[in-house]
Amino acid sequence: WLVIDRKVYDVSEFSKRHPGGSRVISHYAGQDATDAFVAFHNDKSLVKKYLKSLLIGELAPDQPSFESNKKKSLLEDFRELRCTIEKMGLLRPNYFFFFLIFLHLLVLEAASWLVIWYFGISLLPFLAGMLFFTTAQIQMGWFQHDLGHCSVFRKPRWNHLLQIVVINVLKGLPASWWNHLHNQHHAKPNCFRKDPDLNMHPLLFSLGKTLSVEVWESRLGDR
Repeated sequence: WLVIDRKVYDVSEFSKRHPGGSRVISHYAGQDATDAFVAFHNDKSLVKKYLKSLLIGELAPDQPSFESNKKKSLLEDFRELRCTIEKMGLLRPNYFFFFLIFLHLLVLEAASWLVIWYFGISLLPFLAGMLFFTTAQIQMGWFQHDLGHCSVFRKPRWNHLLQIVVINVLKGLPASWWNHLHNQHHAKPNCFRKDPDLNMHPLLFSLGKTLSVEVWESRLGDR
């Protein structure tokens, strides 16, 4: 069960068919998922049609709809900020800007291979080609990030199609894998055992202190 706008929904069975995967929605089991719901779904009217059959109740008037470890004032400030950003039109994409981004990625990618092909594999052409290729690959990572967030086109389908071209074809990584992990990251950012970015710490942060473990142990100590 989870809460959206103070209404309680049973998503036990629906989670298996959830387009974003079962794990990302199960992270909010027993919690208020209002802000995550708003952030993840562009077409609210479409999604709410599915919610009707899942509705099982509503919170009592004296029951808060946010967790005890969250401050109500911060939640209200965040929601007000989001409304202001939407009214200012800052979430509306600039298609010409993203077209130029994609074009310059293709130019850099092509340049990296043309330099090697034309000048050979001596040191300077190799370094120049490597510079072009590395820059293109890094920028592709950020471009597919925006596509994965469905921030470029209005329809998610077009975002996902171009994301597949950028990350699958040009970078050689699966878009489904990235989306699965990154959606969980934004659903529960920096939450130990729920944010996959933190769960990678034994491999990526094996040297020095691990912040996520320190925070987890301090919370256990408080209890």
